[in-house]
Amino acid sequence: MSRTDRRPLAVSSELGRLFGVTLVGLLLLPLVALAWSSSAADLRAGVGHPLFAPALGLSLRTTVVSLAITVVLGTPLAWWLGTSSSALSRVVAVLVDLPIVVPPAVMGVALLQTFGRQGLLGPALSSLSIQIPFTSAAVVLAQLVVASPFFVQAAANAFRKVDFDAMIVARTLGASRTEAFVRVAVPIALPGLVAGTSLAWARALGEFGATLLFAGNMTGKTQTMPLAIFSALELDVSLAVVFSLVLAGVGFVLLAAVRLALWGRRS
Repeated sequence: MSRTDRRPLAVSSELGRLFGVTLVGLLLLPLVALAWSSSAADLRAGVGHPLFAPALGLSLRTTVVSLAITVVLGTPLAWWLGTSSSALSRVVAVLVDLPIVVPPAVMGVALLQTFGRQGLLGPALSSLSIQIPFTSAAVVLAQLVVASPFFVQAAANAFRKVDFDAMIVARTLGASRTEAFVRVAVPIALPGLVAGTSLAWARALGEFGATLLFAGNMTGKTQTMPLAIFSALELDVSLAVVFSLVLAGVGFVLLAAVRLALWGRRS
């Protein structure tokens, strides 16, 4: 290729770098401003505030539970979606992805219409003396509904990369279908499974709209960290900044841990 022919490619590369730096700046600048607007004294005061510990503890507990349910139920579903080419699997894949594009507030109303006292399952649950809305179980359900599609989507893409010849070899060596899946498919798809798990956990940790409408904002009972930030804004902006910094820090640690685990596996 001549020097003249290479020039459009060089210009395109320069524009790509410029646009990329601009986007990275737009992503990072708000976080820098958040950190810049807080001091060590503000951090100490925020961490010691009565809203902080209950909200952080509830967020961690509920996201662990919702993530465990997501992995247990979502892994077999992702395997089927990733290995099936049927029309039904394509329809199910669209339905599973639907909560990603539906606003969380809509999902919160939908959950109320499903599990609320006057909802679809309300009378049956009431007859069993079971109440889900405005409880910690509602927090878990809200997180599960909005976050699980991220895991299923990533896991299905990871399972599509599994070499079926390796599965056949495992079966010929005497492994059952479950053993072949656990010993062959899962290790091959593990980076995608870990990435999907981290995405689902991060989404659950930041869930706000569905939780607010379906579980409420009760301190120590249903108030997660995003809801605590919302409440803190009405009390003191500096308090909301501290809560936001902590939640961003938890997300950063989670992301860094996942990236390091994936890099360690590749090395």
